[in-house]
Amino acid sequence: MSDIITERSDGILRVEFNRPERKNAMTNGMYLQLAQILNEAAEDDDVRVVRWHGAGDTFCAGNDVKDFLKTPAPGESPQSRLMDAFIKFEKPIVVAVQGAVGGGTTMLTHCDFVFAGESAKFKLPFIDLALVPEFGSSFTIPARIGHLRAAELFLLGETFGAARAAELGLVTRVVPDARLFVTATETARKLAAKPAGALRAAKRLLKRGFVDQVKAAIQVESREFGERLHSAEAREAFAAFLEKRPPNFTRSTAPAAAK
Repeated sequence: MSDIITERSDGILRVEFNRPERKNAMTNGMYLQLAQILNEAAEDDDVRVVRWHGAGDTFCAGNDVKDFLKTPAPGESPQSRLMDAFIKFEKPIVVAVQGAVGGGTTMLTHCDFVFAGESAKFKLPFIDLALVPEFGSSFTIPARIGHLRAAELFLLGETFGAARAAELGLVTRVVPDARLFVTATETARKLAAKPAGALRAAKRLLKRGFVDQVKAAIQVESREFGERLHSAEAREAFAAFLEKRPPNFTRSTAPAAAK
């Protein structure tokens, strides 16, 4: 069965991540598939709204590390294809989130309605993997919540709950877990009943002041991300992750002893 399932009904395209056994961690193939889904939906007049969620108990746990390490150069990466698709997509995206890590969280900044279950947890552990923010989040998140709060989320990389996400403005609303998918579906249906042309035009206007800055952020992030990915720190971080041990960044980054 496909790692991403789609279904159309009454102007709504339902998109479901379908790797619950891996917490819907993203493979390179999933990035490419989701980019294609969005690009095709953008051109399909029968699709008015995208309603997006993950199977199981997590929306998306970020990258599948083993698969991620096969990623080509940043400018050619599957991630860059998806970023481009998000930037160009003018129809509303409604997301139901049971929890998200890393890219699973930063992807949400490109959506229009983000409903979080009350037990949802979020985390931005890029620094712990010796990497940097991506998906334009080095611009979108500070622009939304301010530098100090963004620094807390990114530089510490600690888990935070749905209530904190709502307080920061990272989600539209927190709802009871049992009502999460229902709330997202009800919202998608309301949007699908509205004039589609006006919806797209309004979303374009709302994003107008940010598109160039997001594109610039993605470009700078990609360069920095590529450099970090090949650093000694990242080699240690990923080795520790795969070996299920704490990383030792002092050992991996210490300068050679003077002779």
